[in-house]
Amino acid sequence: MELTKIGFGGGCHWCTEAVFQSLKGVSQVNQGWVASINENNTFSEAVIVQFDDRKIDLKTLIEIHLLTHKSTSNHSMRNKYRSAVYYFSNHQKEESAHIIKVLQSNFENKIITKVLEFKNFKPSSEEFQNYYESNPEKPFCKTHIHPKLKLIMQKFSKNIDQRKVNHINPTIS
Repeated sequence: MELTKIGFGGGCHWCTEAVFQSLKGVSQVNQGWVASINENNTFSEAVIVQFDDRKIDLKTLIEIHLLTHKSTSNHSMRNKYRSAVYYFSNHQKEESAHIIKVLQSNFENKIITKVLEFKNFKPSSEEFQNYYESNPEKPFCKTHIHPKLKLIMQKFSKNIDQRKVNHINPTIS
């Protein structure tokens, strides 16, 4: 099975990791910091998602990403939480930009998410990997991650891998 890689940044990587780990077709989510090039060459919290594009498409992944972080807000923490899709090929670059342009009509405010070249990745410390899976009852998870998972369960139920979600926290569904 050939997997495709794409990167997502925008909010806390604990949240982003949990969102993408819950999806069918996603085989691995690496949490850490991603750097791009030029003015975006500093590291920002992000995840690298490996997925089977026969089971979940890039459009669905990008739409979920846009809905589960502040993709229309240019807030003061954007250096730490750069809103981005990190591409690994020119085809991904073009497809991602087109998808965001099409999805703009679903948003009241302008999407600020950038499509950026992937340059470098630094993983989070081992203690923070699979954070939600290890800590679903912590206040941070209940406050910030549960609402994101509930949102995608409502809007993308056919893309949710119930085995993953129920294993993580059976009370969420």
